[in-house]
Amino acid sequence: MQVLIVEDEASIAEPLGDALRREGHEVTWAPTGTDALAAPPVDLILLDLRLPDMDGYTVCRTIRERSQVPIIMLTARGEEIDKVLGLELGADDYLVKPFGFRELVARINAVMRRHQTPAATDDANSASTDTTIGRLHIDRRAHRVHVADQEVELTPTEFALLWELASNAGAVCTRDALLRDVWQTTWSASGKTVDVHVASLRRKLGDGRWIETVRGVGYRLVELP
Repeated sequence: MQVLIVEDEASIAEPLGDALRREGHEVTWAPTGTDALAAPPVDLILLDLRLPDMDGYTVCRTIRERSQVPIIMLTARGEEIDKVLGLELGADDYLVKPFGFRELVARINAVMRRHQTPAATDDANSASTDTTIGRLHIDRRAHRVHVADQEVELTPTEFALLWELASNAGAVCTRDALLRDVWQTTWSASGKTVDVHVASLRRKLGDGRWIETVRGVGYRLVELP
């Protein structure tokens, strides 16, 4: 797999690149946002938010205007609003620095699985390929979501999360179950990523009441009139 690391600090980019090469990947390093936007197409982008010439949000938004390449943001910013903004601009996942390399590999593998075999292309014999819950309609095969007549643009991860919640509408989905079924991981330290993706999904659906928080347990999708 061809990976682009967008990171201005050589002390981070070089060892990360070496580790990814040992995993069998081809790695390109872009120390600035300008370099990242000029780079040839790759299979995955690891994008730092703090760059010397522009912020990572701008890079992410510009890339999303022309490509659906998977993007994992690497950030020292731990505030939820920063993570939600990145997801809303089209990032597929994020990791807060410092992070463990094995967790990064797990996140990469999960993101790539979602892009290569998204819910929309699941087994043709699947019992259900679409569902309607009140004004919310999810077409799994076409990978499209509508609230009333308004289409909602979601990343593959957000779509997979919404489908999982919709498949269990009215019931509580625990964070552990969502991590297992959507992110294909049981890494307990990843639990916060569920919360951040839910926050982004609520904003995109236009009404936070679609997804209820069950404190200390998880989330539940409910029908709105």
